[in-house]
Amino acid sequence: MKLLRYGPLGAEKPGMLDADGQLRDLSGVVPDIAGDVLTPDGLARLAALDPATLPIVQGAPRLGACVGKVGKMICIGLNYADHAAESGMAVPPEPVLFFKATSAICGPNDNVRIPRGALKTDWEVELGVVIGREARYVDAADAMDHVAGYCIVNDMSERAFQMERAGQWVKGKSADTFGPTGPWMVTKDEVPDPQDLSMWLEVDGHRYQDGSTKTMVYGVAHLVHYISQFMSLQPGDIISTGTPPGVGMGQKPQVYLREGQVMKLGIDGLGAQHQTTVAWNA
Repeated sequence: MKLLRYGPLGAEKPGMLDADGQLRDLSGVVPDIAGDVLTPDGLARLAALDPATLPIVQGAPRLGACVGKVGKMICIGLNYADHAAESGMAVPPEPVLFFKATSAICGPNDNVRIPRGALKTDWEVELGVVIGREARYVDAADAMDHVAGYCIVNDMSERAFQMERAGQWVKGKSADTFGPTGPWMVTKDEVPDPQDLSMWLEVDGHRYQDGSTKTMVYGVAHLVHYISQFMSLQPGDIISTGTPPGVGMGQKPQVYLREGQVMKLGIDGLGAQHQTTVAWNA
């Protein structure tokens, strides 16, 4: 299944994409694509529906983030060896964890606002893992039982805030609109191998990132297992699993975003996003 949320910001409704790519309304079945809806029982209930019985959504409504009420977005740093190399950093001996504020999460095609005082705003196409079952001290062999599905995340970064100001990475990662998520969550049964997905990102038509989840240092199962040793994971939490090489910081010379540029990015089987960069007060 491809599950999504559509409608005005703050008033999104749940939806499903049918086999013909037609958007169907789920608001008469579930209140949101969130929480218990993402559990195995919740997803089984949706899978049992005949999409043809659901109302068709007319037009081309705005898409919101594909998961609502996200409790936490946990990001993985330097999880591709070639990206670590372009960043001038060593591959970490354990996954590097940091948080992106949930207030950064936005729709997959919403404008990205460049923060006030920003100098080095950057892009990162990433595989998002949506948790569907509570995970606490999970064995690696059982980790995939706790995954509901996958989505695209653009882990936007303000490198000057992240790397050149005292403290942790979170303040370079958490500006409003710095977490475009979606366009939809694809349930795990439709993604046979999350470690074999091509991914790409372009800015103004120039392809900067062209990689694959094959080159992750720590794969999805290990990440779910590892994170669950330090905190519980709840249905609707999202793990953003790291980015392949090709970020602006890694270019020679470095390239960063300015107002009026267009990012397009995608992952095989998970759809695509596009965002336009605008001024903070736009």
